[in-house]
Amino acid sequence: MLRCELDSNTLNLIYRREVPKTMTQTGTDTARAKEQSIEKYRIAKEPYYLSVKDEVSLFETAYKAKLPVMLKGPTGCGKTRFVEAMAYKLGRPLVTVACHEDLSATDLVGRFLIEGDETVWHDGPLTTAVRHGAICYLDEIVEARKDTIVLIHPLTDDRRILPVEKLGKLLNAPEDFMLVISYNPGYQSVLKDLKQSTRQRFLSLEFDYPTADAETKIVAHEGGIAEATARDLVKIGEKVRNLKGHGLEEGVSTRLLVYAAQMIARGVEPVTACEIAIASPITDDSELQRSIREIVTTVI
Repeated sequence: MLRCELDSNTLNLIYRREVPKTMTQTGTDTARAKEQSIEKYRIAKEPYYLSVKDEVSLFETAYKAKLPVMLKGPTGCGKTRFVEAMAYKLGRPLVTVACHEDLSATDLVGRFLIEGDETVWHDGPLTTAVRHGAICYLDEIVEARKDTIVLIHPLTDDRRILPVEKLGKLLNAPEDFMLVISYNPGYQSVLKDLKQSTRQRFLSLEFDYPTADAETKIVAHEGGIAEATARDLVKIGEKVRNLKGHGLEEGVSTRLLVYAAQMIARGVEPVTACEIAIASPITDDSELQRSIREIVTTVI
C-alpha cells in the first residue's frame, strides 16, 4: 500500500474544503473500520492502581459532569496509570497522545493520504476519541506547540466541539467523551508553560509520590518482590529525593523503584539493580551518583 503526502492540486481541494471525488467508502466498510479502530484502545485487563486520596471519586464526578481534567505531578508518580485505571473503571476506550514539540494540529485531528488510486481521510487520535466517546489523554501537554494546544479549547467549554477544518465540519463530542491532560510542574519554564487561557479550562488534580506505606505496596506488587525488599527500595527513594535542590533536578520516581524491583526479582543483585535503575538514569553527575551509591549501600 502506497502512502504519501498530497500534491498541490489535492491540497487546493482540501483548502477549499472539498472532499476529493476519489474519497469513497461503503457505509459497511466505514462502520467496520471505525469499530476496529476504537476497540484497540480498550483496556482489556484492569490496571493495578492504589488510590492515595480522593482522586478516583473526583475523577468520576468530573466525568459525569462532562468536565475536562488536568493532572499535575512529577515524572513517574502514577498519572498515566491513574488514567488507565479510570478508563477501565468507566468502561471507556483510552486514546493516549505523547505530546512533543513537533506535534501539529494535523497530527491530532487527521489528514488526507493517498492509498493506491484513492484519497482517503484518516482521523487523528483526538478526532477518533471525539467520534467514539473515548477518553483522550494528552500526556505532557506543555511539550506541544502553542498553536496545537489552542485546538483543544472548544472541547473544554460548554460547546464541546472539535473543528475539523480540512473536512469543513464541526464534530460534537458525545456525552461519553472526556479530555484529560497532564504535565510536570517541575519542568515549567518561560518557554514551556500552560497559558492561563488553557489552565482555566480544566479541573486540576495534583499528584505526588505516594506515602512510604503505599509506595511499598506498589513496588512489591508491580516489582514482584517481598515487601521487606520493597520497603528498602522505598527508603532509598525517599533519601534520594532529599537530594533534590542540592544538585539533583528531580527525585527518583516510583516507576524507577519498580524497575529496580523487577530486576531484583529476576536475580540481579540489589546494589546493581539500584545502580542501573536509580543512580545512573536520574543524573550524569559523578558526585551525585556517588552520593546515591552511598545511600544504597547504607540501606541494603
